[in-house]
Amino acid sequence: MNYTTAELAKITNSQLIGNENLHVQSIAFDSRIIFSTIDTAFIALNSSKNSGEKYISEAIEKGVSIIISAHQVFEHPNISWIITENTTLFLQKLAKYHFENSQIKSIGITGSNGKTIVKEWLYQCLWDEYPTVKSPKSFNSQIGLPLSLLQIEKKHQLGIFEVGISKPGEMEILENIFSPEIGILTHIGTAHSINFNSEEEIINEKLKLFKESTTIIFNGDNDLLYRKINEIYSSKELISYGTKSRNYYHLTTDWKNVNKEIEVEEKNGKFSFPVKVRTEATVINALCIIATLKHLGFKISEILTKLEAIKSVEMRLESVEGTRNNLIINDSFNLDVDSLQIAYQFIKEYQKENKVLILTDIIDVKEKPEILYPYVAKLTNEQNFNQIFLVGNEITKYSELFLNNVYSFKTAEELIDNHEINKIENSIILLKGARKFEIDRLKLTLELQKHDTVLEVNLNNLLHNINIHKSLLKPQTKMMAMVKAYSYGLGGYEIAEFLQHHLIDYLGVAYVDEGIDLRKKGITVPIMVMNPEQHSYNGIIDYNLEPEIYSFRVLNQFVEKLKQKGIETKYPIHIKLESGMHRLGFKTDELDELIYQLKYHNLQLKSIFSHLSSADDENENDYTRKQLKIFSDNSEKIVSAFNYSILRHILNSSGIVNYTDYQFDMVRIGIGMVGISSNKKIQKQLKSVVSLKTLISQISEILPGKSVGYNRKFIPKNKTRIATIPVGYADGIPRLIGNGVGKVGINKILKPIVGNICMDMMMINLDDLPANEGDEVIIFNENPSLEDFANYCKTIPYEVLTSISRRVKRIYIKD
Repeated sequence: MNYTTAELAKITNSQLIGNENLHVQSIAFDSRIIFSTIDTAFIALNSSKNSGEKYISEAIEKGVSIIISAHQVFEHPNISWIITENTTLFLQKLAKYHFENSQIKSIGITGSNGKTIVKEWLYQCLWDEYPTVKSPKSFNSQIGLPLSLLQIEKKHQLGIFEVGISKPGEMEILENIFSPEIGILTHIGTAHSINFNSEEEIINEKLKLFKESTTIIFNGDNDLLYRKINEIYSSKELISYGTKSRNYYHLTTDWKNVNKEIEVEEKNGKFSFPVKVRTEATVINALCIIATLKHLGFKISEILTKLEAIKSVEMRLESVEGTRNNLIINDSFNLDVDSLQIAYQFIKEYQKENKVLILTDIIDVKEKPEILYPYVAKLTNEQNFNQIFLVGNEITKYSELFLNNVYSFKTAEELIDNHEINKIENSIILLKGARKFEIDRLKLTLELQKHDTVLEVNLNNLLHNINIHKSLLKPQTKMMAMVKAYSYGLGGYEIAEFLQHHLIDYLGVAYVDEGIDLRKKGITVPIMVMNPEQHSYNGIIDYNLEPEIYSFRVLNQFVEKLKQKGIETKYPIHIKLESGMHRLGFKTDELDELIYQLKYHNLQLKSIFSHLSSADDENENDYTRKQLKIFSDNSEKIVSAFNYSILRHILNSSGIVNYTDYQFDMVRIGIGMVGISSNKKIQKQLKSVVSLKTLISQISEILPGKSVGYNRKFIPKNKTRIATIPVGYADGIPRLIGNGVGKVGINKILKPIVGNICMDMMMINLDDLPANEGDEVIIFNENPSLEDFANYCKTIPYEVLTSISRRVKRIYIKD
């Protein structure tokens, strides 16, 4: 896009205050991740729970001079304002105008699953045939789709855009903005089904996108969808694909048989194609690509060549702890200008002052180097990297365009051998490279831990789970995230940093050293210490932590420490009440004395809280409500004695979903972030956050009567194959799940753990399962799930996660 401020105001029927000749080429909506301010406007999006107008000052501080908002929040001589009644509608109107005035051929993709994969694969197949634009990441919502459409430029001939909905009525709005010439419907599943009354309602909603489409390409295996689409759109060109023989493109061989290529039949004959990864979703998505490319006029031979060249879609950025207190952000899965911009946005979320970039040649793009690399340098210079390492034959020719300390190397091996990289400390290091440069080798050099066994934490899913819980709350209700016990084993700082970026109100830790560690690493959000020990009061005060006070002994000791340190301002504390857990807290008959002492001492009461003992047990409903009544009465007595605002909170993760009416002023979320809920309806909406995985080290054939492992605990009766994997009880796997009790997932099939679990290894009976050394093994994620694994261990997910050893490398990913 490229509009003047006057044109933007005219197109959207908005009011312009300021310079009418300023140019806008991009619109930023998140002040935290503005990576460029040149020709950029900031739009203050408002929702029922948040107002974007409170971030306008931050955007201006970063250099933005054009603000799109519902109000002129303040006057500023250098700021131009575009005032509009509804900023979301502004985006949608502008996107509609922009799309309708382009000459682009358009493909719109909707469905419950597979949208992003199909979009990325189509892009890989078509980018070198036509100048093509696509939705970034999974931008497909009421805001995401307009932002995607605004990326259309005059040079583009083809646009591939995702369209997603979560509730009835949304598709009509999106179809009004974007009417694709070619419509693709990938799959109808359970995603967002909680908001619909039936599968038919989901189908009817999604089909609205194709009102103006001339061609619809769809997965025809769903009987209801097949019938509905033929009823509603019988006059359009309908192309179906799937496993059933009624589809225009359908499979005629068993896709699970890895020894055979997949055979497809169409009305004009048969053909076969190879698929590297044999999952049903992969095969069906490949069929969708075939159907689409065939419709666009490509020959089968050309399509098969393109399918062979498709790269796996790694839609994630990894962060992992590096040597010398560095943080490694690995985004070496793909490299183009779009993904570079996304990576630059991502690193804005971290607080480290020193930033280092490792950037390779950008390959497989049409732009000429003399146009591409000056633009890349311009983007990069706005990020203020302290050091930049350029790798490749092309990008190094333009090294003088990059600012600050710039180093040039022809290969990654040259860079590693130079050792300059090993001098970096206390920095965030962004690895952004094309696969051919083997940047993963560089990552191994920089990583602190090199264990094949990793605990992978999906931060997007963690945020999704938080938002599911937030959707049950009033907009004004605050949330405290419990990051005690190393964030339930996920990693203390990394999780806290992510939560702070996403504006969590409070963090909760168990012990002072956890809070101190977070403060030292730049966490500034308020932190409550649940178990303040007497010897730790100095640390609490020195690092501005807020202690839980649960008895007069603790109260008096802490007040004495404040006096010793000469603290004259009112120090924030949190009062714990006993309501039925019978663990810690002030009792009902102590309240009068407590109120007296709180008023007498130099303290600020930030919150009053308690803990439910059985919020996850529906059989204890009466007892839980009794606890809630005690807390409500006792906390109200304290609050009424003071003339300032005091937060009250008692609900944990189970409490949030089962006793929402008692949310008071704040709630505390813990295991709910990870994707575990005692409420079955909510559990269906949560996503798995944690995956413990490793690789097969060796596969051995074991003859009948031969033994496996310590004490010869497994002796097969028949010839079998045993996989040894590098994870054991020193990594947090309890010995009790050996000898057939527990199972792991290999190629999506559960296989038993046999023999005694060793300190660093355990053995899996593969039997006749096709598997190779180096194949991935899932200890827990989806199959088996974390809950399944906890059941093997005869414990709860909390204990499983907190037992995973620190020697297991934590990797943090973002889609």
